[in-house]
Amino acid sequence: MTPAKVAVLISGSGTNMAALLYASRQPGAPYEIVLVASNDPAAGGLRLAEAEGVPTFALSHKGMDRAAHDAAMDAAIRASGAEYVALAGYMRILTPGFVAGWADRMVNIHPSLLPKYTGLHTHDRALEAGDSHGGCTVHLVTVDLDEGPILGQTPVAILPGDTADTLAARVLIAEHQLYSRCLAALVSRARDPQWLTEQVRTRAMALPEADEVLSHGMACFGIAGGKKFAYVSANHHGDGKVALLVKISGVDEQAMLIDQDPDRYYRPAYFGDGWIAIRLDCGDTDWDAIADWLARSWRAVAPRKLTTLMDAADAF
Repeated sequence: MTPAKVAVLISGSGTNMAALLYASRQPGAPYEIVLVASNDPAAGGLRLAEAEGVPTFALSHKGMDRAAHDAAMDAAIRASGAEYVALAGYMRILTPGFVAGWADRMVNIHPSLLPKYTGLHTHDRALEAGDSHGGCTVHLVTVDLDEGPILGQTPVAILPGDTADTLAARVLIAEHQLYSRCLAALVSRARDPQWLTEQVRTRAMALPEADEVLSHGMACFGIAGGKKFAYVSANHHGDGKVALLVKISGVDEQAMLIDQDPDRYYRPAYFGDGWIAIRLDCGDTDWDAIADWLARSWRAVAPRKLTTLMDAADAF
């Protein structure tokens, strides 16, 4: 499997960036670091990345509009070819537009056991509360600060006499262990046939009267007792691809889609001109778009009574 490309954003020394980088150089690692970027040109982590041969980008945020700075960072990340973004001590609150552009593909590590102690001064707050453990959390980034879905956590015992600094030092060790494992799991699932099939299943089975069967070794979704509207092809006939097969209007639309993005769309073998295959294993699947494709394909085969009911529900 080709390693997923990851950009890391830092604001300081970049110790978590370094942990991610060195883990990525172990045999079989599912990701590689293609860019280290910072809002502080003096950030120490940039020097380490340069010494390790990793491309860097730096742009001070001082005097810049937040949205303009985020746009420049985003442009550099995309120019690097990155498919994922890992925040590693990046001390900037990101704009909603930036976050939306990397939805489900941007991760952060936070020095507490979320949902406890979002924001700053996490170790002081854990000590003041008399907690038995501090710790760290890796989570997906959403517009709500430190509240995205949790990917992994490591508790760290609080010892008698601990200060915020001594606790922070042990939590940092845990961070270095946890972050690379969670990032590896995230990038791997985006190409894992079982996980991808489950994402399609969740969306397909939410449609009215949908059912699932196994057809020619593929997960197949249809109207109960009626026609089929979607298949998931996972290395079918040894093609090495994971794709969603849905109905379309015909050969003209099929040709247009393939011409528009030949890496994502292709003509599925044995299905004819009324179907299109959409790659799910490119690492950047837009699941809202997949839900729309499924709904459209469902409508193409659903009896009028069902589409009428759905239209009535949509009207409300």
